Amino acid sequence: MSEIEIGFDTSPLHQTVAGVNRYITSLLAALEATGEVSIHRYALAGGGRSTSVVRDVAWYLGALPRAACRDSVALLHCPTQRAPTRARVPLLVTVHDVATLRLPHAFNAWTRRYTRALLPRVVRGADRVIAVSEFTASELGSLLGVPRAKIAVVPNGVGAPFSPDGDAADGDYVLAVASVEPRKNLERLTQAVNALGPGGPELRLVGAQGWGRVRLDEPVARLGVVTDEELARLYRGARCVAYVPLYEGFGLPVLEAMASGTPVVASDIPVLRELAGPAAVYVDPLRAEDIARGLREALQRRTELVDAGRERAAAFSWRQTAEATLEVYRGMIA
Repeated sequence: MSEIEIGFDTSPLHQTVAGVNRYITSLLAALEATGEVSIHRYALAGGGRSTSVVRDVAWYLGALPRAACRDSVALLHCPTQRAPTRARVPLLVTVHDVATLRLPHAFNAWTRRYTRALLPRVVRGADRVIAVSEFTASELGSLLGVPRAKIAVVPNGVGAPFSPDGDAADGDYVLAVASVEPRKNLERLTQAVNALGPGGPELRLVGAQGWGRVRLDEPVARLGVVTDEELARLYRGARCVAYVPLYEGFGLPVLEAMASGTPVVASDIPVLRELAGPAAVYVDPLRAEDIARGLREALQRRTELVDAGRERAAAFSWRQTAEATLEVYRGMIA
């Protein structure tokens, strides 16, 4: 079978080190490992607000689809909702969430305006749409009217170095992995950890500084962006991982924590129930006291949750994500 020539937009790698970055790098590696695709990488590099505006408008609405047409790729895959509204080659768009539509106040003004104006046109112009969860697929239907037949649900995966085997970080701590921005609900999480009382675990926070005012009660050990190897050490050493966003489209830290053998406390929202099933302690993200209750429960049920989480995480891999994505590719060019 001959290789499928695809175009792939890697511009988001220049914008974020969060979950989308993990999705792109892991998916590309797994796709190339299949030996069934030849990938043309396209990117408009650079950071900063002005570059982001140019990328969102000139790149996605003009330069990117022209490049894909020039190279005669079989299809163009845009791995985020930043994408052309039309292209002369088949267009596939991955949507991770529609949080900007559900929680507009949690995003900056440009992102709100861009999403309202262009996301409906992007999903309408795409030949197929990948949603990373059944929840996100349902949101695309209810908020944007995307027909279910147009959507392929392809969950994210997990792989090395996230496993129970290896070094573990020292200390008595709860770990949070999230960008510092309003949607991630970190203020209530810090209040919950502090409510555990003197002598309780500290909160360690891994993630880039996002946008907006987020006031974190002390003491919080802010570690910033770390390598994957260090993140795996932190997962393994944590008493539990707390992931309590107000809205989410998948929840990679939950999956990585379970794969690393660490108990998880998660927001009681549909997508995290879909992802973790019975392998997490669920809490009301709007109540710091309930988050604290969940932390105590996770510490008490550690052995049970570790076993359930490892079993749950075993159902997800980047190889499976790549194979399911390949099936979408094949269907688009058949």
